[in-house]
Amino acid sequence: MKSTVQKNTNILDEFFGLRENKTNIKTEILAGFTTFMTMAYALLVIPNLLKFSGMNAPGLRGDEAAMLSILNDPVIGSAFTGTCIVSAIGTLIMALYANLPFAVAPGIGLTAFFSFSVCLNLGYTWQQGLAAVMISGILFIIITATSIREKIVESLPNNIKTAITSGIGLFITLIGLKGGGIVVSDPGTLIKFGNFTDKAVILTLVGIIIMGILMAKNVKGAMLISIIFTTIIGIPMGITNIEGLKLITAPPSVSHTFMAMDFKGLLNTSGAGVIGTITSIIMVVLTFSLVDLFDTIGTLVGTAQKADMIQEDGSIKNMKKALLADAIATTISSIFGGTTTATYIESTAGIAEGGRTGLTSMVVGILFLCSLFLGGIVGIVPSQATSPALIIIGVLMIESIKEVDFSDLTEAIPAFFTIVIMPFTYSIANGIAAGVIFYPIMKLGTGKHKEVHPIMYILSILFILRFILLPE
Repeated sequence: MKSTVQKNTNILDEFFGLRENKTNIKTEILAGFTTFMTMAYALLVIPNLLKFSGMNAPGLRGDEAAMLSILNDPVIGSAFTGTCIVSAIGTLIMALYANLPFAVAPGIGLTAFFSFSVCLNLGYTWQQGLAAVMISGILFIIITATSIREKIVESLPNNIKTAITSGIGLFITLIGLKGGGIVVSDPGTLIKFGNFTDKAVILTLVGIIIMGILMAKNVKGAMLISIIFTTIIGIPMGITNIEGLKLITAPPSVSHTFMAMDFKGLLNTSGAGVIGTITSIIMVVLTFSLVDLFDTIGTLVGTAQKADMIQEDGSIKNMKKALLADAIATTISSIFGGTTTATYIESTAGIAEGGRTGLTSMVVGILFLCSLFLGGIVGIVPSQATSPALIIIGVLMIESIKEVDFSDLTEAIPAFFTIVIMPFTYSIANGIAAGVIFYPIMKLGTGKHKEVHPIMYILSILFILRFILLPE
């Protein structure tokens, strides 16, 4: 028995290079559990975002779908199952192919873009949106396997890249504030404070306080712990519905969202015309691809130093493999009814615990598979418990704004519009488009055209055509 254990230990050591990376099995397993605990909230948040796209049995969109959940809607249950499967597959690819301690799952910002921009604002069905996700995944695979990826990265100025992260943070915050009832629509002022005597609003505020304090105290798994506590507090308040609660349940069928992509509908040229449809699809696919690209690169760059992944030539260890793993996961995600995947920044929690290899992410992937049997618990979690997570994520993402150079208006104005247009128009795509359009205009108008990469002009023209030919 002892020799068998020793043999398995040697296999893991050799495959993942544990000694080479100055780590061990115990450390990697602990790191894996830590990463999972810090990002497990995504399994709760993502299906709740997807349902607003119309991904539910009655096909309700927007606020009309608010009362639906995993427990009472088979399509949302299917989305939950798909999220668990995709997260497991993507993370295991990262583990076994890239050998890096990163977890992969459908991105929350990209899921918000899918539901609120692609489906609600642009009017695509969620099935057509999944087709766009698959196209972007295939495109991402191509640009990662070639030099196109580097050229696109080089073309976008650093301030725009940074602004995209900040803008998405504000947009996600607005969704969280709205979902928790803290801000509501108003015909006179567009938005206003909600009713702070409402139990639902009170529960949301309690959740924000709990989560904020736990995160400030660096408690591991703060978001997940907060969601659990807020859900429990909501029981006596009458917000959390525990009817039908089961600790262990069979995974909801994934059949409702599996292979549901509607390419024919996506390419339907009726109404907008051929050019309008093509530019709209390009805009959607481009946004999925670019946001995913920079989100993954940002995560890798931001954690490389801490995880000792900087190589002698200054490059990041296995970066191309990591990007390719993420791209493959996105393509697989569309098959299961999921949105564009992202390498989660929460992976840094596991790295802080000593995770250095793919064994960490393999543990996370296995835990994602185990989550398939917890749908009965996940289904009772109210939006008032998950909305605080969106708000706090906004806090974390807005931090990057300090990296924007506001001293140069030719840089500041495009970055500013990138940030503010996202929440003010309820569209991530509009924010990116605004920044890409204003950047070359500001540089051309001030005689700094040499600072603009040629690809930026192409992207700018594409976005301008999109607004002219297919106005929202």
